[in-house]
Amino acid sequence: MNKDSHAISISDITTRLHVDPQKGLTYDEAKKRLSYYGENKLKHKRAKSSWIILLEQFLDPVIYVLGIAMILAFVFTEWLEGFAVLVVILITVLIGFFMELQAVRSIESLRKMVQTMANVMRGGNIQHLKSNHIVPGDIILLAPGDLIPADARLIWHQSLAVKEAALTGESNQVDKNPKTLPIQTSLAEQTNMVFKGTVVVRGNARAVVTATGNQTHIGQISSLTQEADKSRNPLEKRLHQLSRWLIGFTLILALIIVVSGYLQGKDLFLMMKTGIALAVAAIPEGLPIVATIALAKGMVKLSKQKVIIKKLEAVQTLGETNIICTDKTGTLTENKMSVHELVLHDRILKSADFIDITSLRDLKSNDVFTKIIEVAVLCNNMGSQGKEMNGDSIEIALIDFAEKIGYDIVKLRNQYPELEEIPFDAEQKIMATLNQNKDQYTVYIKGAIENIIEFCDTIITEEGVRPLKDKEKWLATGNSVASEGLRVLAFAYKDTENRPNISEFTKKLVFVGLIGFLDPPRSDIKQAIKTYKDAGIKVVMITGDHPDTARKIAEEIGLLNKDDVNKKVIHGRTVHISEKLDSKEENKILNAKVFARMIPKQKLDLVNFYQKHNSVVGMIGDGVNDAPALKKADIGIAMGIRGTEAAKEVADVILMDDQFTSTELAIRQGRTIFGNIRHFVVYLLSCNFAEIIAVAVASLSNLPLPLLPLQILFLNLVTDIFPALALGMGRGQDGIMKQPPRTPDEPIITKKLWISIIIYGLSITLAVIGVTVYAHFVMDLSAKVVNNMAFFTLVLAQLFNVFNIPHRHVSFFKNEVTTNLWVWGAIGLSLLIMLIAYYIPLLELVLSLTTLSKEQFTIIGLFGISALVLTQIIKRLGGTI
Repeated sequence: MNKDSHAISISDITTRLHVDPQKGLTYDEAKKRLSYYGENKLKHKRAKSSWIILLEQFLDPVIYVLGIAMILAFVFTEWLEGFAVLVVILITVLIGFFMELQAVRSIESLRKMVQTMANVMRGGNIQHLKSNHIVPGDIILLAPGDLIPADARLIWHQSLAVKEAALTGESNQVDKNPKTLPIQTSLAEQTNMVFKGTVVVRGNARAVVTATGNQTHIGQISSLTQEADKSRNPLEKRLHQLSRWLIGFTLILALIIVVSGYLQGKDLFLMMKTGIALAVAAIPEGLPIVATIALAKGMVKLSKQKVIIKKLEAVQTLGETNIICTDKTGTLTENKMSVHELVLHDRILKSADFIDITSLRDLKSNDVFTKIIEVAVLCNNMGSQGKEMNGDSIEIALIDFAEKIGYDIVKLRNQYPELEEIPFDAEQKIMATLNQNKDQYTVYIKGAIENIIEFCDTIITEEGVRPLKDKEKWLATGNSVASEGLRVLAFAYKDTENRPNISEFTKKLVFVGLIGFLDPPRSDIKQAIKTYKDAGIKVVMITGDHPDTARKIAEEIGLLNKDDVNKKVIHGRTVHISEKLDSKEENKILNAKVFARMIPKQKLDLVNFYQKHNSVVGMIGDGVNDAPALKKADIGIAMGIRGTEAAKEVADVILMDDQFTSTELAIRQGRTIFGNIRHFVVYLLSCNFAEIIAVAVASLSNLPLPLLPLQILFLNLVTDIFPALALGMGRGQDGIMKQPPRTPDEPIITKKLWISIIIYGLSITLAVIGVTVYAHFVMDLSAKVVNNMAFFTLVLAQLFNVFNIPHRHVSFFKNEVTTNLWVWGAIGLSLLIMLIAYYIPLLELVLSLTTLSKEQFTIIGLFGISALVLTQIIKRLGGTI
């Protein structure tokens, strides 16, 4: 049926699908069809199974190196060490497996939270359902901004236009109508059909679903070209590049150690094992996995705060964002409009004038006042009791106002039934309806004053309709009302004996007046704007509202200061972004904070302009017209409550509570996660660097080896993994939102961080070599005891190294690490494991441990903490960050 639905009449297609077009399917029938046809979703590449995740853990250079070490041990009949390395391999694999499994499950659960919704007629009632549950035969209701959930045949429409670029590549909107078409009509010309994945840009409609899931046209295309393997996110790529660089570096170093040790007469096999173990020690094998876990944890944490992150890499990009472009209405303001002021031909009415009953009685007898209420109610898509409905806040405010002053909405609409509508158009900034008025017709229209006034030749007064001669005065009045922070709409109409065409709706109108709506700023916005300023993030208001309204709100929320040199609001008609802008024009746009009367194309151009000037742009939007800019932005942020399905589909982030302040939470979390990743990378590399240098120095100076191969592997599992994971769970620096955004091309490890890594590592190395020299030359102990003292010193020094991570400008005793309970838990767990290893005979044998005296443990403690003390002295003197 999907193939020729366009060639079947409405009555025939509803009969074939056994559905009543007025009531839709029954609940029981819909349930049966869902079971038969399956869910309405495209077949994407399945998420990796647990077995695949487990097997992939073995496909890692680190495991290859460990495997070589294990094979060598078995070849040389070192059975104990061979099996020990095997255990290390299994532990490493299992840690990676459980980390990645948790990350995959977290991401999958979040994806389920952002499923597209659709309005469906079921059993005579309108249901707001997940689009996955739609079945063939369902009656779907479409409105501007809806993402069409399935292929469907139109059965009724009102000025419907759809953007089908996702399917046909055609960028222009396609006007639709239910008229039956010839069977040979091509897909692009099937104007009586709507298709899954396309977007409603104008009008309303009802349609009967003819195909779902992979049976839709877009589903068939998807089946032909299965989704390619998902590439790693940018952060993972950087970490893998770092790991590959370290592998090359340490393999060369390990080779030098093996050769030098052999030339000094040391056991070749021992030196080979040591070299391999060192290579493994230097490779931070847990980095990509821990980074993925940190990102996934951030996503889950934000979801609990009603911020849904759809893409893993978006968390990272949030930390780089330096410009936030946002709409005004409902984002910076309450989106709870109320009628605050009416301006008619002969009077100005304030909200207080609508309270007094005597004044109301006089107003209702005024033809001009009655006419503006008539336009407000009839050129309006909200039903009665509009306050309890979701919809445009202006239209709700108009219905609410009319009902409060005693007008019967239903009676008025029955008296003047609507015949046709031009839905609100973001570029023309008008809405119009054609209504039956007894034996004649009336066009009712509302919109931006500068647009409406151009269409008007006359004005209604108490003396009747008169020529409109003072258009400039009305424009000035509109500016004056807008300067009070009100949103202004103009109202007009015209009576005609003959039914006009849509093209004639805007000709020779009668001007009625203006209404000013109050939409106060949100109470928490001013503090949020200040936080962004402190964080080096520029907030730009892009609105379709009047410039004076935009300026007033911008001043109230602190976006513009009274003495701001960039206080001027840029009007949309003066913005012409192109490749040929001179430096003066570019600077004007770059310095502006408020853009008014902007159309959707200009929003997209502005985002593109900022990106070309090396900015990372976050775009907040909710409408279908915001979708292109949301998709183009580095981070598209859609509203979860009032956002259209089209906006939510292309966005990277969805604010489920529609709160602008939630973007600050997301950016803070993005910065925190990247900071945490940096912390555990610095921690791991400095610890691993210390192991390499300590063994290298001992090998080249003919000292007893401070670390044996299995001890190195054991350290990697104990003092590396747990503290690194704990650092990944940190809450971030207190002043993280007072730092400027990092640049996108900034490496994970900067030059200053490399210096810190080297200093941290050398401090630990000095402690290990120091205790080795002291135990060997001063205390004259055996090589095994010297090794044990060096081993335990390294354990302590690496655990203490976690306290070197905070910035030197913060308190040593109270910072993001010392207040992180995960860190204390990791240290405690690591020490417990070491204690168990010391007392259990099998582990004691594997790690070549021996009994140490209290004096020897005291010396271990002193040398272990000396690394921390030395580092802190260098740090406080400015040697590290």
